[in-house]
Amino acid sequence: MSASLPPAPHPDAARAFLKNPGRARWHDQALWVVREKRDRSALQVEEWEALREHASQIKAHTLSRLPDYLEQFEANATANGIQVHWAKDAAEHNRIVLDIVKQHQATQVVKSKSMLTEECGLNPFLEQNGIQVVDTDLGERIVQLAKEPPSHIVLPAIHKNRREVGELFHEKLGTPAGETDPNRLTEAARHHLRNKFLGGQVGITGVNFAVAESGGFVICTNEGNADLGAALPSVHIASMGLEKVIPRTEDLSVFLRLLARSATGQPITTYSSHFWGPQPGGAMHVILVDNGRTQHYAMPEFRRSLSCIRCGACMNTCPVYRRSGGFSYRYVVPGPIGIVLSPHRSQEKYKSHPFASSLCGSCSAVCPVKINLHEQMLLWREKMHDGKVVSPAKRWAMQATSWVFRIPSLYVWSGNLMRWGMRLLPPKVIQKISGPWGKQRDLPPMPARSFRQQWSEKGRT
Repeated sequence: MSASLPPAPHPDAARAFLKNPGRARWHDQALWVVREKRDRSALQVEEWEALREHASQIKAHTLSRLPDYLEQFEANATANGIQVHWAKDAAEHNRIVLDIVKQHQATQVVKSKSMLTEECGLNPFLEQNGIQVVDTDLGERIVQLAKEPPSHIVLPAIHKNRREVGELFHEKLGTPAGETDPNRLTEAARHHLRNKFLGGQVGITGVNFAVAESGGFVICTNEGNADLGAALPSVHIASMGLEKVIPRTEDLSVFLRLLARSATGQPITTYSSHFWGPQPGGAMHVILVDNGRTQHYAMPEFRRSLSCIRCGACMNTCPVYRRSGGFSYRYVVPGPIGIVLSPHRSQEKYKSHPFASSLCGSCSAVCPVKINLHEQMLLWREKMHDGKVVSPAKRWAMQATSWVFRIPSLYVWSGNLMRWGMRLLPPKVIQKISGPWGKQRDLPPMPARSFRQQWSEKGRT
């Protein structure tokens, strides 16, 4: 069973995560290790920045002709014997999946990791209709057994430590109490999932890349579970967002070199599996899902975010995500890319997201397809301010700050006042006034003179 989290403003949800400082610390450190692996892997490719630029251009070209490439993919996939379906929203996607499952009189489904099926709420929908669904990715299986959603799009159980996984497996899989060895826990999961694979009547996967010119698609995994889930059952259903199409087979080499290095620091995923049609005597279905993507596509200023290849690099580098956890976003895709995508669903529900960022630009710097994430976050702030979606207090504070910045004399006077006040008040008082944010930081000594004063004096000497 997949779980969803109740909506809550990001600051409130982040506060709950930070109540356990130890967890917040190792969550931050674990993701930074992945970011460092990404950097080392990227440095080994001399043409890394050229690859990023090429990938960005391929995606921009594809988006400029997206309807044409989707129709080309449909025609070629159909010629390959694949049954292609179109779903306007999550409800229609789920109905199509259920109809296919019932058509084959199946009651057991094995599913590999797919953020689109999470987005559509497929697992609870099928379970409500009497279908058993087993997530076969190890991280996904962990959160499924815990009745939690993924907290990261590549590392779904990154919020759990091995002691917690050991306790969960002891309760659900019967492993010895106190077992925390990762190898033995993984072996227990492998034995548990083996029977699930053998009993699966329908396999459901996502799609990493769909090739318009061939009608085939590619799935990238490190565990091989998608291959087993697609090969053992006679029926394979692949759920695909409209944005996953690329024009040519040769374009795959660009994205495959970027994807794994950006996601986990690997040269390539362990399995990059190509699917061109159903197995003999079997059936293959591809569901092309809109679910708000065409409305997103209709906004040119945000269209580039549809280029995302779901590597998770922006999450691994984001100081806010690393320190507040994936559940603090209350959206299926957390982190910087989630901040950009979620307001397309509901500005009111996710109005705190664009402010859950330092706008440092690190997410844009590591994005393999060069999405201008920090600029789009800032644009969402402007839209929410202009649309009066954010609270009046925040709007007034932003307007007052803007006013101070626009008037040089007021800016200089405010700076003098701040320096005087911060020299006068003890640091502990200032930290208390600034709340939890200030309590976690040491204030530097306040300079006696402003930068303007120092610059003016330097000009006279």
